[in-house]
Amino acid sequence: MLMTKDRPKAVRTLRGWAISVLQEASAIHECEEHGWAKDRADPDARDHALSIAGEDPPEGLSPEEAVAEVRDVLDAIGDTCPECIPES
Repeated sequence: MLMTKDRPKAVRTLRGWAISVLQEASAIHECEEHGWAKDRADPDARDHALSIAGEDPPEGLSPEEAVAEVRDVLDAIGDTCPECIPES
């Protein structure tokens, strides 16, 4: 019987890689209605994401550059969805 192994999704951009690291660490999540990434504001999850980035950077990037990219992406993500109506 031929067996196939599930492969992780290929990430084609550095930003995409950083987003996947942040999702893996549960530092960000998606708005259920619109799909925008939202910061969970969890310091432990952020630290975990930075640890993952430093320990397993993408090919061609130093650990410091990988951590900097994850920080840059995280800084660009807010804690609210821009399409959701704010609750008053």
